[in-house]
Amino acid sequence: MEKELLNEQEIERILTRITYEILEKNKGAENICLIGIVTGGVYLAERIKRKIKETEGMDVPTGVLDISFYRDDINLSKKRKAIKPTNIPFNIDEKRVILIDDVLYTGRSTRAAMDALMDFGRPSEIQLAVLIDRGHRELPIMPNYTGKYIPTSRNEKIKVYLREISGKDSVVLITQ
Repeated sequence: MEKELLNEQEIERILTRITYEILEKNKGAENICLIGIVTGGVYLAERIKRKIKETEGMDVPTGVLDISFYRDDINLSKKRKAIKPTNIPFNIDEKRVILIDDVLYTGRSTRAAMDALMDFGRPSEIQLAVLIDRGHRELPIMPNYTGKYIPTSRNEKIKVYLREISGKDSVVLITQ
């Protein structure tokens, strides 16, 4: 059973708020870069990049990070997902990196993303922005920017639909 939690307008408002929070915390867009975690985080990073451009007039460097090879919680005997190319075409040394993901759950994806980033350089700071925080952390990881906190049970799932993939923007709770 699916229940819509956020619609297109609500997601847009959340991304606008997160953009302003990023700009406020970092005193503008100087020395920051955005890196979206494959898949949903990539599209959210692009949207935040556009909002920063509209607000600050700056084109913030934006990259794509596939964490597949850094995961510690994927059973390799299961069907493998297609690996997407990581593309970080700029130097992250001494930059404030804003990692962007759609859903924060156990924290394992974020840990894998931080491990992967270290292969690209040494940022001065890593911040985390997520559209949805659903709780159930297994690692001591907290987002700097949270769109919406939605407490869930472990047998529920959060599905984020983005127009770039599915043609619509929506966040739904799936109960089984």
